[in-house]
Amino acid sequence: MRVIAGSAKGKRLKAPSGRETRPITDMVKEALFNVLGPGIKDARFLDLFAGSGSVGIEALSRGAAIAVFVDNNPKAVRIIYENLDNCGFGDNYEVYCNDVLRALTILDKRKAKFDYIYVDPPFNVEGIFMDVMKKLDQVEIMAPQGIIIIRTRRHKELPASFNCLKRYRLNYYGESALHYYSLMA
Repeated sequence: MRVIAGSAKGKRLKAPSGRETRPITDMVKEALFNVLGPGIKDARFLDLFAGSGSVGIEALSRGAAIAVFVDNNPKAVRIIYENLDNCGFGDNYEVYCNDVLRALTILDKRKAKFDYIYVDPPFNVEGIFMDVMKKLDQVEIMAPQGIIIIRTRRHKELPASFNCLKRYRLNYYGESALHYYSLMA
């Protein structure tokens, strides 16, 4: 696993050992950032269920103003810090070792706003996708033109719309799917 483009291009990233994380493949990550395009420059990026931090680190490497990483696994959080240090990023990031739903409440209370929210929960936890979507609908952390990207198994069904969120794009890559949501007009 590596950083694909930007200031940290080519840097190797560590991943937590064990079966608790499923790092995104370079192919899926590259496709994701091809879709996001130049909008990532100076953006505020939230990486939920961050694992190794690979996606948020890619955002920083490509010019995001800030990335916030959330994972409840202390081993994963340690790896995120190591990867950030290895890539030479300064202080334009925050890392939370916390439950994602609680972290979203904390970020909402701080009035944090994000242009991109990347959600990559464990595939095997029943109901987690809907719990996260409900929470994202309740909190006000998404910028008006913000985008939520949810990675699922290829055959996982997510609703085309959910309260104020509307899916506008769905791409498949091998066994993964990326669902893109924005606020309804």
